[in-house]
Amino acid sequence: MTTTKKTAPRDNGAPEFKKFLHPLMARNYGRWKYHERLRPGVLVHVAESGDALYTVRAGSPRTMSVDTVRKICTIADKYCQGHLRFTSRCNIEFLLAREEDIDPLIQEVHDILGFPVGGTGPSISNVIHTQGWLHCNLPGTDAAGAVKALMDTLYFARTTFNTSSQVRL
Repeated sequence: MTTTKKTAPRDNGAPEFKKFLHPLMARNYGRWKYHERLRPGVLVHVAESGDALYTVRAGSPRTMSVDTVRKICTIADKYCQGHLRFTSRCNIEFLLAREEDIDPLIQEVHDILGFPVGGTGPSISNVIHTQGWLHCNLPGTDAAGAVKALMDTLYFARTTFNTSSQVRL
């Protein structure tokens, strides 16, 4: 008689990511046909099944207050069934199932959060930088402040298809 040893449930490490995917993304995982840039910051991903998932990318200041995170989540609950993701460049990607929700979502991102929508295609994405004083005891300056000033100057290049290719700083 063979006995099977029971193992303890997994209680450390990253959780299984698939249970957190947008329902359209989970249903079509690995079966995407193509994607298109509809306008700066807005993508449509089309699956082999014909399903379409829309992404609206907004720039974020990287370091945010709890109130700002709550506002982001409120917008995601209203338009995206609660689904969003942060990119490695700290952009926020809102994932939408309905095309008609794109414009109202963008309006709320501008009005409530004050974040620019863009950074896809031939434009400027968020700047990667050290947090400076936030977790380093040797910074010469506050990196976030310098990056904010730079991105304020380059705002137009982020929100339009204005460069010859995608620019990453």
